[in-house]
Amino acid sequence: MKFNLLYIAVLAFLTSCGQPKKKNDVALITEPQSYKIEEVVKNLNNPWGMTWLPDGSMLITEKDGRLIHFKNNSKTEIANVPEVYNSGQGGLLDIELHPNYSENGWIYITYASVAGPRKGGHTALIRCKLENNSLVNIETLYKAEPNTTAGQHFGSRIEFDNDGFVYFSIGERGEREVNPQDITRDGGKIYRLNDDGSIPEDNPFYNEPNAKKAIFTYGNRNPQGMAKHPETGKIWMHEHGPKGGDEINIVKKGANYGWMEVTYGVNYSGTKITDEKTRPGIEPPIYYWVPSIAPCGMDFVTGSKYPAWEGKLLVGSLKFAYVELLTLDGEKVTNREKIAQDIGRVRNVKVGPDGLIYIAVEGQGIFRLIPE
Repeated sequence: MKFNLLYIAVLAFLTSCGQPKKKNDVALITEPQSYKIEEVVKNLNNPWGMTWLPDGSMLITEKDGRLIHFKNNSKTEIANVPEVYNSGQGGLLDIELHPNYSENGWIYITYASVAGPRKGGHTALIRCKLENNSLVNIETLYKAEPNTTAGQHFGSRIEFDNDGFVYFSIGERGEREVNPQDITRDGGKIYRLNDDGSIPEDNPFYNEPNAKKAIFTYGNRNPQGMAKHPETGKIWMHEHGPKGGDEINIVKKGANYGWMEVTYGVNYSGTKITDEKTRPGIEPPIYYWVPSIAPCGMDFVTGSKYPAWEGKLLVGSLKFAYVELLTLDGEKVTNREKIAQDIGRVRNVKVGPDGLIYIAVEGQGIFRLIPE
């Protein structure tokens, strides 16, 4: 027992060494609980993505490759899901309905795909339809290459803008020295497509020789949150930093977000990555976390269910097991509150069609906050 306690103490010391601190940060406060937490979907392993069909039922992706339809308190596994590369952080990832789903029935999914000549996998975006508890009309809209057996940084989130373009994120797959800053390579990017998978001709690198024409931004590390601002229509995203330096950014055409040329973080060993935190020509973050919270999932509070939270930004924390509620003044974070404290590793957070906040938690299920 003494040996175990000593080992834990040493491990805690080593992992804390070199952890940067952010000076003059916006203080994080614990919001007095004005809600109850209700479990909606039980016994899930790693619920990565969630969306709602017009009848109010849910589609939930499990990272291991299962797509679940939750309706009338019952779970049905959907058939004909493409083969998933379930390794490390890769698996069945995000899911989003087309804005005109009621008319066209298209569902968009990102996942780690094994398609291609090399071993391993890489992130792909597909669209498909749901018929008789099975996926049909599956179309691959984008498949990153080359495959790799690396287990880290697949991304991935999906969001539509007000003009019908679909955005999705792919992490740099652990190849931080080469992928994020090279527009001829996949990984470490936000991509933009037309809803049918064709590439918009006004994408920033469409006419660049050898460039991946679907790229919309670059210099990203591992974006796992994306949401459309309810008033401006701009696409916001957050991404994991290394040790320190998780960021909130606004997706801007052709922007370079700096990884790994600039960062507010350090290596996991505590050693320095670079002295530069900013640089001309590199887009600075709206906000950054030091130490890291490991953000995952993101949405804006809309509707009338939480009047005091209207317009605030929700960000889940894998590391600290809570949801962060950020008050905004335009594009500046002015206040930080902690809600759903100790709920567990938050994989996703979204506002449902009923106006309630839904939280997907690893190893547990999906919960919602009921105002009191």
